[in-house]
Amino acid sequence: MKNWKMKSNGEVDDSAPLDVDHELPAEGEESQAAAAPDAEAEKLRNERDQYLDRLARLQAEFDNFRKRNAREQQEYRDYAVADALKSFLPILDSLDRAAKSDASDVDQLRSGVELIDRQFHDALAKLGVQPIAAEGELFDPNFHQAIQMEDTDEAPDNTVIGELQRGYKIKDRLLRPAMVRVARSK
Repeated sequence: MKNWKMKSNGEVDDSAPLDVDHELPAEGEESQAAAAPDAEAEKLRNERDQYLDRLARLQAEFDNFRKRNAREQQEYRDYAVADALKSFLPILDSLDRAAKSDASDVDQLRSGVELIDRQFHDALAKLGVQPIAAEGELFDPNFHQAIQMEDTDEAPDNTVIGELQRGYKIKDRLLRPAMVRVARSK
């Protein structure tokens, strides 16, 4: 048995003789001590194998989830496109009827085209597509694309004085900017 004494400065006094017989394990205890690390190592190996198996299963499950989610998203997109296209089919029918008709009267043809135009804008509105206001508005580079600057005193500076091509947005997202002519002070 060790006889440790503390010095007054807090250090250990190890000048006492060591009892070597009690420090080392007895001969019978050596085999038990040697067997204990092997059993502990085997237990740790089994635990590691269980964790690796669990990890492999979780990875496979996550991979299956990711593939299933991608497939469901693609199906959703396909059905969304199909629903959007259904709203354009009546317009296509009207265009086909107009093409087959014998409209010798210009006014009748014009009213048919106006009806088709109205149908088309209604279908776009149902999908959330809105035209961008341009003419008479202050130029906004977020929604307008300036094609031409025109020197004039008839409109305030940076005001849209002409729309060359209508722009559209869906909800708050820009689909296409309006191509416009913008006034510039002389």
